[in-house]
Amino acid sequence: MSDKKPNGNHGNDGNHDSHLSHSSHSSKPGPERVLPPRGDYQTLLSFQKAEVIYDITFRFAHKHLSRGDRTVDQMIQSARSGKQNILEGSKAAQTSKEMEIKLTNVARASLEELLADYRDFLRVRDHVIWDKVSKEASFVRRLGRKTPQTFELYRDFMETRPPEVLANIAICLIHQTNFLIDQQLKTLEKEFVEQGGLRERMTRVRLANRDHKKR
Repeated sequence: MSDKKPNGNHGNDGNHDSHLSHSSHSSKPGPERVLPPRGDYQTLLSFQKAEVIYDITFRFAHKHLSRGDRTVDQMIQSARSGKQNILEGSKAAQTSKEMEIKLTNVARASLEELLADYRDFLRVRDHVIWDKVSKEASFVRRLGRKTPQTFELYRDFMETRPPEVLANIAICLIHQTNFLIDQQLKTLEKEFVEQGGLRERMTRVRLANRDHKKR
């Protein structure tokens, strides 16, 4: 990796990137489908980043937390919940916009819990949380703009950096992912208000089909 790597000792990454990645479908007009095509969750940048967070957290918790510490399982479970609920929400989108919103909200809450655990790790050990304008946080944000997001972008850090740096990297990534999820939820809620759920789509398709037969 040719970029300079963070070796850090500053503050909290609160600066969120706005590079959203939703699965896009053709905008060509056509008849409404009762079951719209489901987006591929693997193309969602929020899912990609959540998966990276899980991979980092799994390694971090097992390597840098004491064996038998309940926080190990809690952090890994929170990270897994963040990833899995984005996945399940995307899969549920075909039949239930309400369920997609619900599961995406669960993912957001799980990552917020994980964020608190990483902050606690740093605080109780008197380590500094990177400031959002620090060079270290800025580096992670730039790395977070690369697509696709995979663990390989961060593997070298996991193998060479101390735990306080890894915790700060995770914090930066969680902030970025939470921002993406927040934007995702705004879009989902707007679509639900404008288009309704499955029952509303079924009604519109039936009426459109009835009108077509009358012509």
